[in-house]
Formats: sequence, C-alpha cells, structure tokens
Amino acid sequence: MFCNTRAQVARLTTRFSNRGFSVVALSGELSQNERTHALQAMRDGRARVCVATDVAARGIDLPNLELVVHADLPTNSETLLHRSGRTGRAGRKGVSVLIVPAKLRNKAERLLQGAKVRATWDVPPTADEVREKDEQRLLDDPVWDETPSDDEAAFAARLLEMYAPEQIASAYLRLYAARQSAPEDLSDPDTPPPPRAPFGPSVWFSVAVGRAQNAEPRWLLPMLCKAGGISRDDIGAIRIQQGETFVEMLASSEPGFLKTIGPAMVLEGGTAIRRLPNAPDAARSPRPPRDDSPRPPREYAPRPAPVAAPVSAQVSAPVEAAPKPRWQPDAPDVPAAPAKEKYRAPEAAVTAPAPKPKAKPFVKGAAAGAKTHRAPRPEGAPASKPRAEGSKSHKAPRPWEKPADAAAASRAKPYGKPAPRGDAGPAKPRAEASDTSKRFVPPGGKPSGFKGKPGGKPGGFGGKPAGPKGGKPTGKGPGAVPRRKP
Repeated sequence: MFCNTRAQVARLTTRFSNRGFSVVALSGELSQNERTHALQAMRDGRARVCVATDVAARGIDLPNLELVVHADLPTNSETLLHRSGRTGRAGRKGVSVLIVPAKLRNKAERLLQGAKVRATWDVPPTADEVREKDEQRLLDDPVWDETPSDDEAAFAARLLEMYAPEQIASAYLRLYAARQSAPEDLSDPDTPPPPRAPFGPSVWFSVAVGRAQNAEPRWLLPMLCKAGGISRDDIGAIRIQQGETFVEMLASSEPGFLKTIGPAMVLEGGTAIRRLPNAPDAARSPRPPRDDSPRPPREYAPRPAPVAAPVSAQVSAPVEAAPKPRWQPDAPDVPAAPAKEKYRAPEAAVTAPAPKPKAKPFVKGAAAGAKTHRAPRPEGAPASKPRAEGSKSHKAPRPWEKPADAAAASRAKPYGKPAPRGDAGPAKPRAEASDTSKRFVPPGGKPSGFKGKPGGKPGGFGGKPAGPKGGKPTGKGPGAVPRRKP
C-alpha cells in the first residue's frame, strides 16, 4: 500500500495493526537495517501488508505479491507505473487498485491517460460483500480435505458429547471472525451529497467593510464569531459589496450576539456593524453591463517589400596596407609582404617573397673562419692593447667602494668594545661573577643576579639604592647618576 507522506504511512500502519493485520512500514525515516528487516518479513510471510512511501516504488522485488493499493494518488504517471510494477513480475499476474475520492476522479483519469493504462471503475465493496468473501474463503480452505489425526479425532468426539454440532460450528465461525478485521461500509462515490437543510429564520447585518477594503469571508467570519460569541453554523450568506458587507445570521442567535458586542456596535479593529430592518435588495454587488457589440478588426499597415541593393553599390573589401619589412644586416632587399587573402583586392598581383638566406653555423674561434660577435682583429695587431704606465688597474676600487684597509678596519670594530687583535695590547681581564659594582641596577630594585633579602643590604628591597658613587640614586631626576650603557 503506497502513500505520499511519512505521516500517512504511520497513520495507516497503526490502523492496520489495530485491526489485526500483520503489517510493516517502509519509509525514508527508517534506517537501512530496519528496511531490510521489513522486506524480509514480507518475503518470509510473517507480514502480509507493507505500507510504504515512494521509496519502495523502484528496485524492490517481493515474490508472489498479488495486490498493490494506491491509498494516495501518485504525483505523476511515471510514479504510477513504478508503483504498479511491484506486482505481476516474472510472468505472474497482479492487481493494482487506486482509491479515488469523488473530487479527485479527474486527476486519476489524467494519470491513467498519461500512463497509457485502461482501468475498470468500480465502487468499493459493502460490508455484506466482505463477509460473503470471508465465508467463501473459509469454505475453499484445504483444511477440510485433510484427514484428522488420532488426537484431533478424540477431541472432536469429546466436543460432540458435550455440545451439539450447531453449537460447535457457530463457535468456530465466531473464532474465525475474531481473527479478521471487521468490515466497514464506505460511501458510494456516485451518490450525490445530501442537500443542505434550510437555514431557517434569519436577520441581516451590515459591516462597514467591503471590496474596497479587501474584505474576504475567510477573515470576516472568524472576526464575527469571536466578537459575538457565536459559531460558524449561526452565520449564513455573506454578500460583499463595494463599500459594505451584508451578513445573514440566525434569528435565534441575534440576542446573544447583540449582548456580547455591546451597545457601541463595534467589532475588532473599530469596524462598525448595524442591524438591517429587512433583507438587502441586492444579494450581490451590481456588475457593469457587458459590451457584447462586435469589435472592428484591427488594421495594420502593409509591410514594405525588401529592395535589393544595386550591383554597382556593392563595396569591395578594403586592401590592407603591406607591413614594413624588418631590417636585416646581411640579407638582400625583401619585397613587401602581400596582404592576407581575405582582404586582398581581386585585381591585386601576388608576388612570392624572396627566400631568406640560411644563417651559417656558429663555429667557436675566429681562426675557423666563422663570424663571431666581435669584429675581426687586423693582421699583425697585438693580442691585447697594452695598459699605459701609471694607469689604474681594472681591479681598482670604484669611487663608491671603501678601500681594502677601511673594510678591514670596519670588520675589526664590531658593535661594542673592540676585540683585541694583533699588537693592540693585552686583553683586559674579565670581571668576576661576584663583582656587582658594574652591573645594571634598576631604580629602586635589586641588581641583576643578586639574591638580596629585604633588611638593609645594598641593592636589596629595604636598603639604600645602590649606585656607582656612594649610593647616589640612579635613574632620572636631579642628582641622578646616568646609567652605564651596556
């Protein structure tokens, strides 16, 4: 049984289970393991009904599936074919049933026409027909042809001694019917709905909203029921005019309605309402008269015929100017390159370009007779021009370069104190680690590396501030000794 939504699957599964059917559900909200168990229950015969969404419409093969029921009409003809294809597989026969309400018959016919399927229309079976089918199914059961065993024969003899055969048969029928779902009578779709009962004696009210204020019954009716304490069954016809709306109400509900809204006769939002002495003359708003006179056909100006251009007016394609030849030192004069074929005039003469001379292979050394990138040396000329006496060497420093001795001096002076090099004299001994006289002392703090305790020691937390000269304060301010640069 196929449904369109998961909520419908859950509802039908519950109703089938309450009526004693062995049913399983199959929808997209189930995990893959739950789907596998549901299909396996159908294959094993433990479940007789499977309520599913379109997730089971394709790719599922259940053997010996005899019936497919469309509880909800599919959305298109392709889905109808895929659903129905779950039965009648591998040469077997099957039945596909569509449950069609009376108001959806046109949609069902369009689906069948799109699927190119011819259906047989019928009404649902009545409760008596369902009971008759159950009795026929009971009589056709092969259990009547089986030979009873010794135990069954002994128990049947005991039953015959205790009860009459009619009582035994009636009890068996009641037990059999208890295992089946109770049949229900459904309405005949071809039966027209019963006519509406007359509304009864009524009164009319006028509400001060109309079509100009976008008045609609879907919000007027709840507003009237809420303001007057009545139900929708107490409201009859609602006639919307251009500037007001006429509302019909039961005469029996008028006193309670007037008492609830009060003497101000104002509804929600300040909308005024008044009681009409008689029924309104115009049940519907008047419409303007329709002009049924034939309209004259619209005249269109004739379109001018296209005029062919004269042959003399055709303009030939412009001739592209020939590009200037590139300069080549040792090549002969090359004529101008012709224009491209698509821009060349019909009367222009085409000349083939002169072949470009092949370049000679490069051979290293001028002695080999090859052309090099330098001009040939005159015969008898020295290999190189001698440097004039007193001229600067090519290794002389440039004006922006430092001399060699200056570079060495800069390298010998690193940042800070110069390191002793060569004959610069003996190096000064390094200060002892325990000597704190030349260490940096922050103002008001202890010297770096000194583990002093508060209590009067120099440089400690409670003593005098240590300084290089007699304990004068260091840092900023008058009388402060400048700090020693590192």
